[in-house]
Amino acid sequence: MNKTQKGAWFTLVVGLLCFAIIIYTVVKIFILKSLPEGFGSFWPLAAVWLLIGTTIFFMRKKQSPVEVESDERDNLIKKRAVLVSFVSVWILLAAVCIVPPFIVGQDGSIPVWILSFINVGVLLITLLVHTVAVLVQYGWRGKEK
Repeated sequence: MNKTQKGAWFTLVVGLLCFAIIIYTVVKIFILKSLPEGFGSFWPLAAVWLLIGTTIFFMRKKQSPVEVESDERDNLIKKRAVLVSFVSVWILLAAVCIVPPFIVGQDGSIPVWILSFINVGVLLITLLVHTVAVLVQYGWRGKEK
């Protein structure tokens, strides 16, 4: 497993964890009408530092000294994944503009602070699309041999 695949797997795990935290926060604020417990505590900060530490440890570690950083296939996979994630950004932004009038109505309003949830959601979905695109392309390459 090369560095790009390691990064993609780690990003997938962390992205899904962040997505779960965002969904929990949205449900807690919008449906249950209360702030989540522990927003001002030490644990979220400690979890972020733990994730940063494990990232540095696992991403720097090579399987062997002769392992190359990347080759032409890796660069092509990265370019295709960026293209797929760029297209997903435009599709998601179009959906973000089209869906709210159906939810709140043509004369309804959305509070400004909800826009940050929307932007973070678009960012996380795009990140997950990029990661899945990388992993799918490596999976296809393995089946071709």
